[in-house]
Amino acid sequence: MSVQAYCFKCRTKREIESPERVTLKNGRPATQGVCPVCGTKLFRIGQG
Repeated sequence: MSVQAYCFKCRTKREIESPERVTLKNGRPATQGVCPVCGTKLFRIGQG
């Protein structure tokens, strides 16, 4: 699964490392993981 999200620390789009599917409180799907370059938490709503 290749999901990209914007990294606010690197200021560019990065591929999410170790992506994990999560569900928000309102029931929407999302994906979270870490940036492979700097290690910051990445989050993408709507990719489930």
